[in-house]
Amino acid sequence: MHGFLRHPGSYRDPRGHIYVAGSDIFRTVSNDVWPEFQTIRPVLARFVDEGRLVAFEEVDDAPDDRGHTLRHPHLPFISYPYEWPFEALKSAALFHLDLQIDALKHDVTLSDASAYNVQFIGAQPIFIDHLSFRPYTEGEYWTGHRQFCEQFLNPLLLRSCRGVAHNEWYRGSLEGIPTSALNRLLSLRHKSTWNVLTHVVLQDRLQSRTQKDATTADRVRSKKLAKRSYLAILGQMRAWIARLSPADRDTTTWASYAENNTYDDEEKAQKRQFVRNAVARYSVGTVIDLGCNTGDYSRSALDGGAKRAIGFDYDQQALDRAFLNAAKNGTPFTPLFLDAANPVPDQGWRQLERSGFASRAQADFVLALAFEHHLAIARNIPLSEVVDWLVSIAPFGVIEFVHKDDPTIQKMLELREDIFGEYSEDTFRAELLRRAEIVETQTVSRSGRTLYLFQRH
Repeated sequence: MHGFLRHPGSYRDPRGHIYVAGSDIFRTVSNDVWPEFQTIRPVLARFVDEGRLVAFEEVDDAPDDRGHTLRHPHLPFISYPYEWPFEALKSAALFHLDLQIDALKHDVTLSDASAYNVQFIGAQPIFIDHLSFRPYTEGEYWTGHRQFCEQFLNPLLLRSCRGVAHNEWYRGSLEGIPTSALNRLLSLRHKSTWNVLTHVVLQDRLQSRTQKDATTADRVRSKKLAKRSYLAILGQMRAWIARLSPADRDTTTWASYAENNTYDDEEKAQKRQFVRNAVARYSVGTVIDLGCNTGDYSRSALDGGAKRAIGFDYDQQALDRAFLNAAKNGTPFTPLFLDAANPVPDQGWRQLERSGFASRAQADFVLALAFEHHLAIARNIPLSEVVDWLVSIAPFGVIEFVHKDDPTIQKMLELREDIFGEYSEDTFRAELLRRAEIVETQTVSRSGRTLYLFQRH
């Protein structure tokens, strides 16, 4: 049918593919898989009713005549595990295990364990790959164990054992963190624990042996595992991951920024009210909050009428706090990791499989509060380019300009030369006016920090 475009990342499973047509998402299911899909359909329908699986309906429209077609709702924002903070990845891992445990109790299993099959609506995970489910065969092993370890467990262990965030490594290695690499990084103390010994050390040895010896691989595949034992493995893995926490516990400057900053209570209240009023002027679906910290002003945007907020920050502890708060309160806020001076590019197969930040970060409203100086001063990016980038993200937004004599910038310049002669509010204002109308301004601090509400030309 005319208008269907196959998603460039949908090529791994020959049983079905994802297509986009306008604002609709379609999934084909090949004829040879359809009877199997019908068998497990009641279980999938229950997961949909519980909000754990993206909804689906069978439709007559089809991209081709080789199978059946399902239509799915369009998720508001797609994120990837290399953008998730530790607590989001942990939540996704526990969600994946719970889903598999419940499915197995109904004689349904998952054929893989890809972290990319999980997305977030706010801070609530949801599963998106319906063809990963298949009927369970008595005696079979957990075929997705290695993938689960490399895409969920190993990145969590990297931070839990070594205090190192997974994001940059995962971004450069899209299939996750190899068990062999993690095994080399862990100390003898970590390796001596039963769970690490079982799922990292021994798994590394087993993988090495099966790659060198085909008979070892055959013996592994021929072994049988009772369902009760299968469920026990999943349950033990779940209990272990639930106990994991980051090893880097020293509070960072930005993790406590919401409580300890240069604003007094009245200034904070004025800033929140300005954001609420600004968002309330427009019909806002998605807000992107750059430098979101723990999500304080994202919540103000939601109070102003926005349907959802996607936050980005570089500080891991701030992101963890933001995610836990959003999950606890059911807030439609998704906090994600971003190095704004080096955003995620298009990558994967043919650089089309995983979309970069620029193509996904298109919103109705952008917040950049106490943010621009981290690019213009800390990263030496020309102020004109900073403004150009911020205004490109959304047609409306609020940008906070921080003067050079502000205590924060003065601290940033303590140990370096001030080469930023063109950094001034006059320059900022002129650059903003080249691209947008300035709707309203308000000074919100004693140092002269000023909020600018803009509407893009």
